[in-house]
Amino acid sequence: MALALSVLDLVPVRSDQTTSDAVRASTQLARTADRLGYTRYWVAEHHNMPAVAATNPPVLIAMLAAATERIRVGSGGVMLPNHAPLVVAEQFGLLEAANPGRIDLGIGRAPGSDPVTSWALRHGGGGVDDEAVSRFPEYVENVMAMLSPDGVGLNLRGRQYPLHATPAATSVPEVWLLGSSDYSARLAAQLGLPYVFAHHFSGQGTAEALALYRGGFKPSEYAAAPRTFLTANVVVAETEEQAQRLLLPNLHSMAALRTGAPLTPQLLVEDAEASPLTPDQEAIADGMRRRAYVGTPDQVAAGLTELADQFDVDEVMVHPVAGALTGTPADQAPAREATLELLAAALL
Repeated sequence: MALALSVLDLVPVRSDQTTSDAVRASTQLARTADRLGYTRYWVAEHHNMPAVAATNPPVLIAMLAAATERIRVGSGGVMLPNHAPLVVAEQFGLLEAANPGRIDLGIGRAPGSDPVTSWALRHGGGGVDDEAVSRFPEYVENVMAMLSPDGVGLNLRGRQYPLHATPAATSVPEVWLLGSSDYSARLAAQLGLPYVFAHHFSGQGTAEALALYRGGFKPSEYAAAPRTFLTANVVVAETEEQAQRLLLPNLHSMAALRTGAPLTPQLLVEDAEASPLTPDQEAIADGMRRRAYVGTPDQVAAGLTELADQFDVDEVMVHPVAGALTGTPADQAPAREATLELLAAALL
């Protein structure tokens, strides 16, 4: 089975970078993925985090699509409860019009932020448990309907009001549902949508979520059969020792996030080596290290192939989490680029 590779990017911000530097580094990473033959390049939505510049997927997608030629570009994902469905449909309708056949709309239900930031995003509308979350299935269907060339009709005071996200669509973006629990798996199956489980984030419940999705899938105009792939945290270097060093900054960031420690820009490798973790943080880092695919090209290629075989998928989306050494140019991410280069040479 040939294995397709894709990329997930959170646009990480290192301690030696400005936001401008981080965006330029990710733009170059997208060009690298495009040149190497990766299938798609997705950017996340996270807010109010000092180490993540991926706050606005549509803006990033427009930039990255303009900087590349072939690769599909999309969201992994748009956190729909943060946005009015019409706004999302309008944004992605325009992105698809500008880049026909190259846009993916990945939709998630999580807030992508802390409760205070969620409140600010929704104009004071409440936290993660407000009406926007409870109406998520309805909002997903609204986005899909608004994106269609026929648009939708709203019944207002006894009159039908036509509503189109874009005036004259000839194609629509590919819509995917994303999730880290069985909720989105069931909804994707019910709606007949492609589905991605956030395997890189937890590594727990993947088999159960995919079984629910595949077992309950109802064919639709969006997909005739279940479509899914897996995500994985990846670092590839010439030696395993180098790869393990490059993983350290990401482990420190995630350990701080999950233990409620103060969040900072991503450390450089040498700073991470000089900053001991607490016992609780070390336990989290150990778990993440075991779930990540870190090593030489042959080691990581074998691990990802085994992962794809285990869950019967023909595509893996890699999250290149390699950090940077002191002295790295601020607007570059050479270790992340090397991860894509070395992995492509082994698998594509």
